[in-house]
Amino acid sequence: MTRDPPGCEAAVRLDRADPTGRFRDRFHLPAAPAGHDGVYLCGHSLGLQPRSVAARVERELQRWAQLGIRAYFEEPAPWYPYSETVRPGLARLVGATPEEVVAMNALTVNLHLMLATFYQPTATRRRILIEDGAFPSDRYAVRSQIELHRLDPDDTLVRVAPRDGERTLRTDDIESRLDRDGDAIALVLLPGVQFQTGQRLDLQRITAAARRCGCRVGFDLAHAVGNVPLALHDWDVDFAVWCSYKYLNAGPGAVAGCFIHARHHASHGLSRLAGWWGTDPDTRFVMRPDDRFMPQPGAAGWQISTPPILALAPLGASLEMFDEVGLDALRDKSLRLTGWLRTLLNDLGPDVVEVVTPVDPESHGAQLSLRWLGGDPKAVVEELSTEGIVCDFREPDVIRVAPVPLYNTFIDVWRFVDALRRRARR
Repeated sequence: MTRDPPGCEAAVRLDRADPTGRFRDRFHLPAAPAGHDGVYLCGHSLGLQPRSVAARVERELQRWAQLGIRAYFEEPAPWYPYSETVRPGLARLVGATPEEVVAMNALTVNLHLMLATFYQPTATRRRILIEDGAFPSDRYAVRSQIELHRLDPDDTLVRVAPRDGERTLRTDDIESRLDRDGDAIALVLLPGVQFQTGQRLDLQRITAAARRCGCRVGFDLAHAVGNVPLALHDWDVDFAVWCSYKYLNAGPGAVAGCFIHARHHASHGLSRLAGWWGTDPDTRFVMRPDDRFMPQPGAAGWQISTPPILALAPLGASLEMFDEVGLDALRDKSLRLTGWLRTLLNDLGPDVVEVVTPVDPESHGAQLSLRWLGGDPKAVVEELSTEGIVCDFREPDVIRVAPVPLYNTFIDVWRFVDALRRRARR
């Protein structure tokens, strides 16, 4: 354990008053090279491992060893409906009904599946609106889907970008673009939280604007799920996709998730890429002579392949923790952590660091993105890692820092800024 460093008395008091602080002990915390506790501020990229995960995975390994194929059907916790066990927890996090969510595949695979269903260009409505700084995998997926329809991506994509001299998007500009070009836009695809700047978009307003123009709308929630409150059903979002290895702490390459609004579940006019796990579980093993795909109700009808049990187990362990603490309590602590972080960074002075993430608490999650003005920011991140302080760098000049409320503390935040302060004095 690390002794509290001198000068951080305020952080100590804040941690002692934190009602959610007990959850930190439920995670494995990486050690610094010197052997003491490190400062891990990279949950926006890979969340830490809950201590309960090992036993959960070991239980499934034992069932596999002892039961073989019978583990799919024998109680307790048979594998055949295993993926359904995580749906209620996911639904609570994204503001949906359990029937509207499913855990499956990886994020970009799910995005392709959703684009296959919800991007159906016509002669007059064929364009896709994305942000200019979209995550590369989203851009690759969208361009390839456009090309599958024999269209030119450069002509089909509509891009929204920050204004000159600004780093973040304005909701007014997105609405204005939809008002201007909405009749030609088939689909709006934007992030819930922008991966580089940490900006939280106003999904409710964007969805309402898109639907007024007759556009379908979907969101990449990789940096939003488990981080900020969501109400996908009430906001009338068509679909959303997310990964589970960031704020959901389900492990590297964890099973991703998908939301499909209930109003689409009974639609027979939607195309989809089909596979046997999307069929009715009661008749899944029936060999249909006509090869007709009969989807089961809800988002689960978009499943394709057998769920990976060993990869689902960590997600279940993490979701139990979210249910125990509650997202409202986590959001409250998150705002206090980021507020504390911003205050300490501002004390360094405007010639040392610039916070590019919006100030408005409703416009960001746990991540603050910084511009280090005192030298090479990539070198700073590498230097911090030698002290056991983990954050990350994104081109061209952004340091991303995320004090995650489930396991980060106010002392973690203080130690990070103190390390920056020492470098600023050189």
